Amino acid sequence: MQSRPARNGQHGPVLLDDSRTRFRLWAPDAQSVSLVLDGSEALPMHEGEDDWYSIEAEAGAGTRYSFLIDNELQVPDPASRAQSGDIHDPSVVVDPDAYQWRNRDWLGRPWHQTVLYELHVGAYGGYAQIEQRLQALAELGVTAIELMPLAEFPGDRNWGYDGVLLYAPEASYGTPEQLKHLIDTAHGLGLMVFIDVVYNHFGPDGNYLHRYAKHFFRHDQQTPWGDAIDFRRREVRDFFIDNALMWLMEYRFDGLRMDAVHAIPDRTFLTELAERVRAEAEPGRHVHLVLENEDNRSSLLTQGFTAQWDDDGHNILHTLLTDESQGYYADYHQDSTNKLVRFLGEGFIYQGHQNRRGESRGEPSGHLSPTSFVLFLQNHDQTGNRAFGDRLIGLTDPDALKAATAVLLLSPMIPLLFMGEEWGAREPFLFFTSHHGELADAVREGRRGEFAEFAEFADETTRERIPDPNAVATFEASKPDFSKFDQPEHAEWLALYRQLLKIRHEVLVPRLDGSRFLGAEALGEAAALARWQLGDGSELRLELNLSSNDIVITPASAEARLLHSSRQSGAEQSPNKLPARTARMCLNDVPDRRTGEMNER
Repeated sequence: MQSRPARNGQHGPVLLDDSRTRFRLWAPDAQSVSLVLDGSEALPMHEGEDDWYSIEAEAGAGTRYSFLIDNELQVPDPASRAQSGDIHDPSVVVDPDAYQWRNRDWLGRPWHQTVLYELHVGAYGGYAQIEQRLQALAELGVTAIELMPLAEFPGDRNWGYDGVLLYAPEASYGTPEQLKHLIDTAHGLGLMVFIDVVYNHFGPDGNYLHRYAKHFFRHDQQTPWGDAIDFRRREVRDFFIDNALMWLMEYRFDGLRMDAVHAIPDRTFLTELAERVRAEAEPGRHVHLVLENEDNRSSLLTQGFTAQWDDDGHNILHTLLTDESQGYYADYHQDSTNKLVRFLGEGFIYQGHQNRRGESRGEPSGHLSPTSFVLFLQNHDQTGNRAFGDRLIGLTDPDALKAATAVLLLSPMIPLLFMGEEWGAREPFLFFTSHHGELADAVREGRRGEFAEFAEFADETTRERIPDPNAVATFEASKPDFSKFDQPEHAEWLALYRQLLKIRHEVLVPRLDGSRFLGAEALGEAAALARWQLGDGSELRLELNLSSNDIVITPASAEARLLHSSRQSGAEQSPNKLPARTARMCLNDVPDRRTGEMNER
């Protein structure tokens, strides 16, 4: 192994050659820091500039180590690349170049080709089990899998949003090499791989930064998880940006889904992260940065970020499908038809509009491409944040769900499926953790307290029926039962998803790049007509009726061809009538400006 340089300010260990490693720790609140290797005597580390402690020591890949703070507290490396056990145990030196990539020339796929499939690695059984299902996902029409957060968390069951060692993939899922093998295998099948990263907080158990680097946080700004992270500090920014670059460059993930960036108060951190990623990605490589952002800051989507999860789209469709009006659905239940129109015609619903509390949020979005929005009917939050983890298939009329599924898979927005959705899985996806002691009690009671404002959970006895997040049974119940694929009900749903994704890839994807909104209008209660201009100039038309009544409409032009109707019987295909709970998608090809001929690409 050739000696590799260690960048000044870089967090975490750097393997210099086969037998030596440079260790570094930013510890401005420590009086002394020592390195402990495999249980040997502590080696005092040198205190350099800007509160960095460092040492070079005889330690090759596989060496266990930890840091001793002020001769009293032994802690793992906050930038550990792997753990020997759980979050409180020693860290492990990892050779980042040990894995030999088979698909080294993979450059990813253009964003407009993306069909995302979100999954939880633990519920799937680990990296090796996911590999066994990649071929089936690729054949279905999925082009990217999105892994829920992988950062080391306490115990071996967690959604992943309690991660505390952000550089170390969760050991219960497999080794770093097994994760790379999963990504490599996916690339060989033409699948991109995304990772969900959490840069807005650390988990409540195992975070020692408050003891020796309290300047990671700022007390003057709060988030739902406590003190905000202080992105004003160079060391803190580099910690998170280097983490993003590790996943993208070393592990060769194709993109990041950034969790709840509205809880990151310093917007300049986000734009710097995007700039650094764009600057360091290899020429010609497709790297995608996707946001979750309740603030609907559409301006970020012109500053290096590819797209945003469209919670507005999910929330209005869910409200119309279920008639639910509690919690945040109250913001969508009132005036729901006009909100459906705004979503279909402009992407976001809240573009500076006020919510039920009189708070305004959002920025105008109609100028963006429809591919700037990731649309979903279900995801880990929208399913798991329900008291009993109900999936949408058990909450609404099947015909209405089929209509909404057509919107999901045939609109120009980027579709995201949640594991099991494609075959109508009915297993719940519950909120689960593996905390212990007082923290476990607090999480359980906090979870139940979240539903106190809901009428059906008004009394404490009713709330006690909500599954305990820390119970093993809660995690086990959240695993999709893949043995049900061949049952008639599930085969029907799988066939629908396969049919719609086939249309998407054959007809729409070649035309999606450069598409734009053309607006939408109400057709009646819970019904709308939406149009989009695709990149080749053709026009895509959606006729959507989620109400329980048939409506009369002006039909599409004679030149338009029907791509799909969620109602299959011929008697219900009259172009002048849109039956209840129906979606119809039509494409109107236009003369190619260069040839004057009909464009049938």
